[in-house]
Amino acid sequence: MRTVTSADGTPIAYDQTGEGDGPVVVIVNGALSTAADAAGLAQALTDAGYRAVAWDRRARGSSGDARGSTPDREVEDLSAVVEAVGGDAAVLGHSSGAVLALVAASRGVPIRALFLSEPPLRFGVDEPADDLAERLQRYVDEGRPEEAIVTFQLENVGLPTEMVEQIRASDQFPAMLPLAQSTVYDTKLVQDVSTPTPEMLAVTTPVTVLRGEQTFPLLITAADRLAEAIDGAELVIVPESVMHRPDPAATARVIQERLS
Repeated sequence: MRTVTSADGTPIAYDQTGEGDGPVVVIVNGALSTAADAAGLAQALTDAGYRAVAWDRRARGSSGDARGSTPDREVEDLSAVVEAVGGDAAVLGHSSGAVLALVAASRGVPIRALFLSEPPLRFGVDEPADDLAERLQRYVDEGRPEEAIVTFQLENVGLPTEMVEQIRASDQFPAMLPLAQSTVYDTKLVQDVSTPTPEMLAVTTPVTVLRGEQTFPLLITAADRLAEAIDGAELVIVPESVMHRPDPAATARVIQERLS
C-alpha cells in the first residue's frame, strides 16, 4: 500500500487498482472495516475501466492515528487521499463512509461525483446516547476493545443482542478488536451530522444515493430522506445489495452509468 500524510501528520495508507488514465473512484468504507474489505468493490470498478482507490481510515489497518481525532481530521484524510491520486475523483462512500464523503464535499473537498451507499443518518429519531463516544473511548483506554466493539454494535448500529453475541463468538471477532478506536470516531462523525447540516444538503456535486431493497429499516428511511432533501439527488435501489452489503458488480454498474 502507498501512504500519504494527512494535514495533522497522520500517515494514511491507500491502495490503487487499475492502470492508465481511467477516471478515479475513491472508496470510503464504513464502520469496522479496512481497505481490504473493499477489494470486491475495487475489482468491480477496475473491471469497469476505473482506477479504484481503497484506503484505511485512521485507526484502521495500515494507517496511523492521533489521540483525540475528530471528524474534521477524517475529512482532511479523505482530502489527502483525493489529492494523492490526482485531485480529481468520484467518491463512493458506504455506511459511515457515505456520511464522511458527504461532509467532505460540503467542506470543499474536490469530488467529481458522490455515490452514497446506505448512510446511517437518523434525522433526530432514536439517536444513541450522547455519552456513547465517551464510553467507547473509556473501554479502549482500559484495554477492553471487545466491550467497545459490542457496545458500538448494540447502541450505535442497533443490531439485535442475539446477532451481536453470534458475531462475538465467531472467528471474525478477533480481527475486529484492533479497530476498536475507530468506533469512537464513527460515533462522533455520525452523531455530529445525524441530521444533515444545511451545507451538506446544499452540495453542488452530483449525488446518487444507493440502497438495497432488503436492508435495515433505518437505512431505508435514511437513504430515501437524504435523496429527497438534496436538490437534484437521485435515489437508486439496488436489488442485488442485501442487508447493508453493497453488491460489487451492481454498484459498479450504477457508477458507470452515471459517470460515462
